[in-house]
Amino acid sequence: MKSVLVIVVHPNLHQSTINRALLNGAGQVKGVKIHDLYNVYPDGVIDIEAEQKLIEQFDTLVFQHPFYWYSAPALLKEWFDLVLQYDYAYGPNGHALANKNWLSVISTGGSKQAYCAQGHNRFSIRELLTPFDQTAHLCQMKFLPPMVCYGARALAKTPAQLTQQVGHYQQTLTELVSDTLNIEDDWQTLNQRWGD
Repeated sequence: MKSVLVIVVHPNLHQSTINRALLNGAGQVKGVKIHDLYNVYPDGVIDIEAEQKLIEQFDTLVFQHPFYWYSAPALLKEWFDLVLQYDYAYGPNGHALANKNWLSVISTGGSKQAYCAQGHNRFSIRELLTPFDQTAHLCQMKFLPPMVCYGARALAKTPAQLTQQVGHYQQTLTELVSDTLNIEDDWQTLNQRWGD
């Protein structure tokens, strides 16, 4: 059995229908621990050593957050800057996260059509997540196909679609915990599950 840590980073989680639903679903999966950064660090001061000790215990790190300005909320960026240190996460002696999985679970205000070469945002989500992919690579982690909840406002008003997204999330977390998800073989399966 593998372990999964969901690091949720949302400054207004209580107001987010999408992220609360996803988080509630994730919390029902045995073997998944939830770690809410804004709850743990309301003052924004991150305990680097505590975070490093925590993430070392898990096989998969899930970063669940809204997609703010083509990136992550400020506290997650700060977390990356401080926790993923040289000679800890990368560098000659930085192997603490080697072979762990990285899964980004993000919500966007824009529709799927907005995230393509012809769309309003000009690039696909996959292209815009290149810095995350490279960060995972530098840390010797396996970057999984991201789960994207497009059009969060519209999705919040369609309970059946939201329930389906939560179900996909739970299924993937269950497969990660039970170690039945072959990352290389199931890459296309995950892309199809997410609808990309």
